[in-house]
Amino acid sequence: MKHTNSPGEHPVYSHLFLLASLTFSGAMLLLAGRAVANNAVLRSMFSCQAQGLGGALPTINVWYQQGTNLSFLPSGETIKKVWLNDPSQVTMDFDGPMCMQFGQERNMNSGDCKNSAANVIQLRRIQKINIPGLPDIDNTLLTVITEGQGKTKLYTFKIMYEESNPDYHTLAIYADPPSASATPCVRTSK
Repeated sequence: MKHTNSPGEHPVYSHLFLLASLTFSGAMLLLAGRAVANNAVLRSMFSCQAQGLGGALPTINVWYQQGTNLSFLPSGETIKKVWLNDPSQVTMDFDGPMCMQFGQERNMNSGDCKNSAANVIQLRRIQKINIPGLPDIDNTLLTVITEGQGKTKLYTFKIMYEESNPDYHTLAIYADPPSASATPCVRTSK
């Protein structure tokens, strides 16, 4: 026999079901939000900002617990050459072939620089290696030359060494937003 409710009659189990459904939904939203935040890029900037054209030197934090990726994938740029001023506390790896030139021949159009095809640099903090002649400092400078859309760009990033838990895992560089100005990040006074 099927039980039907008359208007105005609410069985107890429907209230419990509603309460359980709301509780479960709230918990799922909370957990999903945390999962998205923990897996998110968490840090991004436009190309002109990363080049310092807005007047601020961009920073990248590196931790012992995990590496930090510097990704040019969203901007469509290919990394052609990289310099790290102080390699005593950071390792670098790339997602593709990189320009490795030594000695007198440093022409970007010769050797394996023509074949450089990396889009991502993976930086990882390591215990300090004593390299004679390098000062004991708490940061270094990373210089990156890229090519994309027929343009060559120069980026400089201040690398900050961190002791805490990582705040993000990737710094993504995006193409500049559409603008009437050739340099949308540069501020001019009127």
